[in-house]
Amino acid sequence: MAHPILFDPVESPYLVPFDDSLKLRKLPTDPDDNPGKEANTLALDRAIEKLSKLQEKLYAHDRYSVLLVFQAMDAAGKDGTIRAVMTGINPQGCQVYAFKSPNAEELDHDFLWRLERDLPERGRIGIWNRSHYEEVLVVRVNPHYLDAQRLPRRPDDLEDLWRERYESIMAAEKHWARNGCVVLKFFLNVSQKEQHKRFLDRVTDPEHFWKFSSTDMAESKKWDQYMDAYQAALSATSKPWAPWYAIPADSKHHMRRMVAEIIVGTLKQLRLEYPQLPERELAELQRVKAELMAERAEPR
Repeated sequence: MAHPILFDPVESPYLVPFDDSLKLRKLPTDPDDNPGKEANTLALDRAIEKLSKLQEKLYAHDRYSVLLVFQAMDAAGKDGTIRAVMTGINPQGCQVYAFKSPNAEELDHDFLWRLERDLPERGRIGIWNRSHYEEVLVVRVNPHYLDAQRLPRRPDDLEDLWRERYESIMAAEKHWARNGCVVLKFFLNVSQKEQHKRFLDRVTDPEHFWKFSSTDMAESKKWDQYMDAYQAALSATSKPWAPWYAIPADSKHHMRRMVAEIIVGTLKQLRLEYPQLPERELAELQRVKAELMAERAEPR
């Protein structure tokens, strides 16, 4: 029986179960209990205010780090969610990485190598826009990408390769958690219908042309294959120390609120404290305080 390490996963209807019972195609992409844009925006603002205070404590405490992983189909809203949820966060305590196709140097290492370099240091929040999961999602749907990886061994049955990669991912995430990294993973669950609507918006508005690539539509045509890949990956790797949340993404305002509230609910469980100064430094603070107050009291 798997157990949490740093925190208990926040209770949510979108928490991916740990018992391999996920039925991805049955999950909502637009929940019935969506209270609407105004209510979601107000709730998001409240969550951001709490997150800002928690982030300050996280930075000062300097014992934990936080890793937020975002995966989704194209146009699900990863960029907008990261921007909206992190509004008000001190940029000194936050770092964002968007992982593209691996370069030649990265291909000469194991698939986790480039991720290890970009783990957040203690006191910081790290955000990964796409991640190590591309290796069991995009590569699974497009197995010809394996040719460029020059693997020293490649099982005849690729299902064995994906299972091995799940095992490596779970071991890595457990190691990170044991060393103080809070791992939260969000799958932004958009419908294909909504995705195509957003594609149409992009190819219609000249200011959004840059957001669209011809490969986006080509990958969308492999929708069922991607859903199978997500089903397998989320089921295999959602664990109490690194849970997945499959957040409905057809409503951007509801999605952003849910993500923010889950992050806040998780960080509130950490024993974050501001550093305690030794007696000598406290005495010096009192001396400086008295000096400043006396200066203010002097007539000008």
